[in-house]
Amino acid sequence: MRARGDVQIGMSTVADIHSRLEHQSLGRPLQPEERALADALERIFRTGQQDFEEVARALERDRVKRPSGEGGAWTAAVLEAELARINASLDRAYAENGIGA
Repeated sequence: MRARGDVQIGMSTVADIHSRLEHQSLGRPLQPEERALADALERIFRTGQQDFEEVARALERDRVKRPSGEGGAWTAAVLEAELARINASLDRAYAENGIGA
């Protein structure tokens, strides 16, 4: 049964395809804190906000925890550092494990 609004493509819906492709390029699953940050960023970007200072303020306002576990306020520099750390970790996992985590 497909959800309202799902587009049928052959025997699959767009939602089915997205579900299967969601982690195709990850060498490891996202940690819960990384997933929470990703979800928060998606919510913020959907509002049209793109300026990293404003995005950082929204993360601070919404009390999103830093995936590194470090304390302190979100700033554009902190956001860039957190994303760089996550990307480096995912790159290492991809190099070690390949895709499909």
